[in-house]
Amino acid sequence: MTQPPFPIAAGAVVDEAGMIPLHGFPHAEEIGMKMRAEGMGKVLVTIPYDEKLVGDVETGVIHGGVVTTILDTGCGIAAISRTGMPGGIATLDLRIDYMRPSKPDLMLQASCECYRVTRSVAFARGFAYDDDPDDPVATAAGAFMITGRGGR
Repeated sequence: MTQPPFPIAAGAVVDEAGMIPLHGFPHAEEIGMKMRAEGMGKVLVTIPYDEKLVGDVETGVIHGGVVTTILDTGCGIAAISRTGMPGGIATLDLRIDYMRPSKPDLMLQASCECYRVTRSVAFARGFAYDDDPDDPVATAAGAFMITGRGGR
């Protein structure tokens, strides 16, 4: 058991793919979300395909709310990673651009990064995909309030 260098993951059990379950985030935990630090302010977040997450039973496409959740959570975790402030981040603004439906039976993944931090706001972006990172399901850009770091 290795402890990853990530503030919200202290004591977490890392699986063979280097992924950490998101305990302490009830919604993320319920849908099976896991993450892996990819560097300072960068994370990969995954959600396994599950029929309970399908928004269109005829096509098997994952619900758009799940896509929003993975991008919002991933960008927030990237901001936490960059600032080192577990639990000190709140979404201020999030823009999601949906590119295409997800493919049935495939894991949903999101690559997210926090690219700028000011005194009170962290800025992050990400993209969600299933089997090909060059063919995103959706992209996101957001601003996250930093609490407990001199901001209001």
